Amino acid sequence: MDAIAERERVAACPAEPRARIGLIIPSVNRMTEPQFNHYAPEGLGIHVARGRVAGEPARTVAELTGEIAHAAGTLADAHPDLIVFHCTHTSMKEGADGEARIINLIRKTTGIDALSTSSLVNDALRALGLKKLVVLSPYMSNANIIDYLGAAGFTVVKDVALRCSSAADFEAVTPQRWLELARDNDTPEADGIFLSCTNTTQIEAVAAIELELGKPVVNSNQAVLWGCLKRLRSKLGDGFTPPMHLGRLMHDLNA
Repeated sequence: MDAIAERERVAACPAEPRARIGLIIPSVNRMTEPQFNHYAPEGLGIHVARGRVAGEPARTVAELTGEIAHAAGTLADAHPDLIVFHCTHTSMKEGADGEARIINLIRKTTGIDALSTSSLVNDALRALGLKKLVVLSPYMSNANIIDYLGAAGFTVVKDVALRCSSAADFEAVTPQRWLELARDNDTPEADGIFLSCTNTTQIEAVAAIELELGKPVVNSNQAVLWGCLKRLRSKLGDGFTPPMHLGRLMHDLNA
């Protein structure tokens, strides 16, 4: 290999990330990794640990303590700047108390700042000034999601749970179908749409839904990426460019 070719090969090597996030995801989740790696801006490293933290039989946060602590510990070895417990339903199902126990457990285990999908969805909805929501999900029921949102001060004016029975069924719902569901279930009183779940194609439908309905849209993966970027933008440097094609929420990063 000549000197010019060698220089070109070295130049093409991935640059060292300027900031890193760690995600604890359900073991069955196959969508989060490709989506985060696709949409993350240059300079943000994505690291993932899997745990059996969702699905059936359902377990309480107390019963998941060992699983969460182990996953957090393995992520800590990669030295991320933030660790996110990234499962919407599990982080919401026991309300703010359960969410706080998860976050505190990760912080205590690793000494690293921790967040949850539920806390970042909450932040995203508030950043957009949303109060009345249509909730769409692949879950068997949205009851736990509605309870969490209600306790946080949001009103769910309509909800649709597709009652998908497996993770593969979650993934099989296309972005076009999420757009159709948002269109068909929107109501005049709703000021925004919440697409709940981390293991779906929902993030790919965000911009199209906003364009068609003229209302802000929040999705679990989009909200977590936004929340991490908001906290790490100083580490990402002057060249940081938000992924603006992911809806109005990302415009907040330019504020």
